Amino acid sequence: MNSGSAFCSICGQPTYAAAAPASVAIAMSPAANVAPAYIYTGVSYAGFWIRLLAYLIDALVLGFCLVAVVIPLIFLTGLGTELEKIHPGEDPGEIGSLIGVTVIFGFIGVAILGTWIYHAYMESSDWQGTVGKRALNLKVTDLEGRPVSFGRASGRHFAKIISGMIPLGIGYIIAGFTDKKQAIHDMVASCLVLRKI
Repeated sequence: MNSGSAFCSICGQPTYAAAAPASVAIAMSPAANVAPAYIYTGVSYAGFWIRLLAYLIDALVLGFCLVAVVIPLIFLTGLGTELEKIHPGEDPGEIGSLIGVTVIFGFIGVAILGTWIYHAYMESSDWQGTVGKRALNLKVTDLEGRPVSFGRASGRHFAKIISGMIPLGIGYIIAGFTDKKQAIHDMVASCLVLRKI
């Protein structure tokens, strides 16, 4: 498809690129002479600030869910009773220390597993995005505008480790400056975040 053309050179469908040059028009066909499965018109690449807002919404959702899961687990496993026996300034002993370490690592494990499942499942679902992205009309797609698989969404999620390793958040901030508004993890996973306008 030629950028700026009014029709897709593969399938002949209108792209509306000529009418709205600032928007992204994706009209891709999986094979020649087959009607395209995914035609997005009236969308643009989602930049840094709107993605940050979606992230904050998701952080609230995940925080609420994490608390809703962890607190009942503490009481159901009897950890709450054991923790109440430890008084401030008192040596907790080996069992108390073990309980403390178990709680901390359990919390971290649930958080890592929960965030991975949440992001990968939601972004590979029919919603094509998390609750935060859905609230702001954002969708995660591959480079051709198609929905992503659970595997690709998982790769995108764990590639955020690379984005986070770059000092000053530049791995994320770069989404405001690249041509397709991709952060490092989007580039690694070959994904786009599109916004309906």
